[in-house]
Amino acid sequence: MAGTLKRISGPAYLSNAAANIYTPPASTIYTVIRHVHIANATAGAVTFCLYVGATGGSAGGTELFKDYSVAANSSFDYYCTLKMVSTDFLSGLASAATSLTITVEGEQVVV
Repeated sequence: MAGTLKRISGPAYLSNAAANIYTPPASTIYTVIRHVHIANATAGAVTFCLYVGATGGSAGGTELFKDYSVAANSSFDYYCTLKMVSTDFLSGLASAATSLTITVEGEQVVV
């Protein structure tokens, strides 16, 4: 069954406190994240963490990336096939607010 391609989130700044990046739309829809792009337009390296789990979550054991560094004036791309159901949130944070911009792309499927 083919889904609808769409930008799931962003572009938006990653906060320096754990916050939701992706919030599931409904129990009748699942999302497949295909690409995460993180851009650093600052003059210094900045780290980020991404988590899959509870809303606003940053619990140990739910990390996709932990303190991953993005060099100054560069970007990071993560290509994946990450299925997110109605209880899965993508949350994250950066070591410095308003330094990293995140964009998430994927597809949504009605079940």
